[in-house]
Amino acid sequence: MTAQVLATRPEDRELTSTFLAARPQLVAIARRVLRDGVEAEDVVQEAWLRWRRADRDRVLNAPAFLSSTTTRLAINVVRSARSRRETTAGGWVLDGADQDGGPEPAVEVAESVDAGLRLLLTTATPAERAAYLLRAAFDYPYRRIGEVLHVRADHARQLVRRAHQHLRSGRRRPVDAAEHRRLVRTFLDAARSGDLADLERLLAAAVPHRAVRRAA
Repeated sequence: MTAQVLATRPEDRELTSTFLAARPQLVAIARRVLRDGVEAEDVVQEAWLRWRRADRDRVLNAPAFLSSTTTRLAINVVRSARSRRETTAGGWVLDGADQDGGPEPAVEVAESVDAGLRLLLTTATPAERAAYLLRAAFDYPYRRIGEVLHVRADHARQLVRRAHQHLRSGRRRPVDAAEHRRLVRTFLDAARSGDLADLERLLAAAVPHRAVRRAA
């Protein structure tokens, strides 16, 4: 049943209105990840179902929640397709970390995102990692990414592009276990609540100012 039909029910009007206001952005996110309009529409429909089932008392920022949910769903579709092709090429994956209000314990959710964030830590620089996560997972505009990292918007765009390139290159670097755990925990908190302030601070703090300028 579509959001448009459910909008006729008084008890669903508010959640439907919120979703429909965010829908153009969600479609854009899914299309950017999947590069397929039909698959993008399917992902957005699934995001709508997740939004209906979510415990909205725990959601502080509905647009951020919807954006992160759509991103995870789209990336899971990419991961599934890549598995069927028996290839490991491509980007990071937040496999199975769909915050749908289900009963799975927090530790299982953390384990499901572990591999994707570890891959990002092993391939991208701190500046690239920060820009990529904010853009790919939460659909930050480049202007806002620039504000977080203290660079211009065009520099933020370059950082995201380089992160994409490095994810495909297969290069690897050592991962600090404590840094990895901290990133997983903070990312999950942001995805669940929609409050991204702690994630912004963590990502920005890992980036030396001169390194950002040099990378950009």
